[in-house]
Amino acid sequence: MATRSSKGETAAPASSGAEEKSPEQVEAEIETTREDLGETVAELADKADVKKQAKKKAADTKAKAAAKKDEVKRVATAKTQAVTGKAKEAAPESVPEASQKAQQAAAQASQAARENPVPAATIGAFAGGLVLGWILGRR
Repeated sequence: MATRSSKGETAAPASSGAEEKSPEQVEAEIETTREDLGETVAELADKADVKKQAKKKAADTKAKAAAKKDEVKRVATAKTQAVTGKAKEAAPESVPEASQKAQQAAAQASQAARENPVPAATIGAFAGGLVLGWILGRR
């Protein structure tokens, strides 16, 4: 019987040192753990859904491309207007042909900017430079 009492003595200090919880507290902890695990499983399932991830990536890329297109279009339009203004200023009043050609070049650059916004800035600058060089070369 001495062994039983020694077992009881060693078991008693261990249980008295542990935190005792009510059944309600244990149930609340279990429920919290279940909710956390449920959220974790949902996040993992979301990350594992390749089709959904591909669609999300495609939508992000599409949005970035649309924003870039708008920016390039805005820059091309501004440069076209600047070239048109410089061409009109540089054109002598006695040469109506130069004014008409500058207007035609500006119209062509504007049309190109609408159709092809990416290379429009380069084409507009090149066309404006040609017109400006031609006008200044005639003086």
